[in-house]
Amino acid sequence: MSLRYAEDRYPGGDEDAGIVSLHAFSFGGFYDPDNLRFGAVIACNEERLAPGAGFGEHRHSHTEIVTWVVSGELTHRDSQGRTTVVRPGDLQRLSSASGVRHSERNEGGEPLVFVQMWLAPREPGGDPAYDLVRGIADSTPYALPEAGAMLHVRRLAEGERSAVPDAAFLYAHVVRGAVLLDGEELRPGDSARVTDARGLELTGHAGRSETLVWEMAPPG
Repeated sequence: MSLRYAEDRYPGGDEDAGIVSLHAFSFGGFYDPDNLRFGAVIACNEERLAPGAGFGEHRHSHTEIVTWVVSGELTHRDSQGRTTVVRPGDLQRLSSASGVRHSERNEGGEPLVFVQMWLAPREPGGDPAYDLVRGIADSTPYALPEAGAMLHVRRLAEGERSAVPDAAFLYAHVVRGAVLLDGEELRPGDSARVTDARGLELTGHAGRSETLVWEMAPPG
């Protein structure tokens, strides 16, 4: 198990434009050959957008993009003609496949914080696809077979325990509160990368916690 802490993430964005970005993996101008991906996960970015700020229309391809809003509201528009508003507790997935353009903005009056995770598909190409799950529940994992992955949301009160899936690759990112994973403390923005995870347990450690856990199969 390798632990990565919030203060170790790469800073990015454009503060003058109201955008603050924190990257857990190599991203944009920040390159680390030893930190390109873990399992299928190739990016885990925390984005903070001031009211009115956002990312103009840009292109993606051959990437599964999963977005989790922490606070505020995210307005998504794409070249398939969709306009959606994503709120805390919702899960948005954009499969860029052979290519799609989209924009992401904070059109509300409050600051927006969201976590966006990019996963590499097992096969390139195909048609772009979109999914939005409102109010995803702890007991309902979100399957992403295109990347050989499944997302679990764990919300725990202090002292509450929850089993973590056994997996060839396990990536856990703490959104809020604090947890213990196999006795190791993780706080907001911290993450753990575990290979050959077996019999692990997540325990609420401080306040009401929320953790995103990716269960991933071996590549190929």
